[in-house]
Amino acid sequence: MDLVPAQLAALAAIADHGTFEAAARHLNVTASAVSQRIRALESEVGQVVVQRTVPCRPTAAGEVLVRLARQTRLLHDEVRDALAHGHVGTVELSVAVNADSLATWFGDVIGEVATWSDVALRLHVEDQAFSADQLRAGGVLAAVTSEPTAVQGCSVEHLGLLRYVPCATPQLAERWRRGRGPDWAAMPVVVFNEKDSLQHDLLAARGVAEPPVVHRVPTSADFREAVCRGLGWGMIPVPQLDGRLVPLGSRLHVDVPLFWQRWRLDSPTLDRLTDAVRRASGRVLRRA
Repeated sequence: MDLVPAQLAALAAIADHGTFEAAARHLNVTASAVSQRIRALESEVGQVVVQRTVPCRPTAAGEVLVRLARQTRLLHDEVRDALAHGHVGTVELSVAVNADSLATWFGDVIGEVATWSDVALRLHVEDQAFSADQLRAGGVLAAVTSEPTAVQGCSVEHLGLLRYVPCATPQLAERWRRGRGPDWAAMPVVVFNEKDSLQHDLLAARGVAEPPVVHRVPTSADFREAVCRGLGWGMIPVPQLDGRLVPLGSRLHVDVPLFWQRWRLDSPTLDRLTDAVRRASGRVLRRA
């Protein structure tokens, strides 16, 4: 099987940008050229690699090739720079990270990468329970995830625990107080999105069904702000706690284990990013 780098690059561009036309603009070629490369690639592998939908998506075979395309590009860029006699190009690193990590400790990683003139960071924000899927689909080279089992072709290491505490404004907590604690079955709750199960898991552990009012606020900063403004209670990462909120119960918390998964590649750039992730997570995450 002869896999041509330009054909793999076209497939990765379609996966990133969603259409043949957008991929063509990214690659600075015509849409016809992208189409020809994909047809040639499909002919070579004997399978359809792109679903011609809106947006276009890689097939299962296409996902395997997208992974190869990203790994090949990373290694190609590093070899190019090593042979460039002082001229440094840009290496692209695609990483999946959950919103709460991005809002707490991962910012230190971004700050460190900001000092690297040769790296372009491409972040994909995804719930920690689903970010490993980005690795499987070839969308990223590394991910912050709650999945402890290594994705095939990846290494995995435990970063620590991100502790969440159920919180509300003092006014909301007092309004919905029943005896010594809150009326969990009636008090409004805020969730991040349809993938966020933290609040529902805590309710289920207390034998409580979903309350009548469930608000959805799908960004980390706005989620916290919604809770701070009294929209409902929510699970807040400990690093984001301040005097505007009170815990709902002195011992209630949920610890979410976080792991760093990355492709097993001999890549100095990916090694450097991994070191930055270790340092940043070690300053914030709990060890036990």
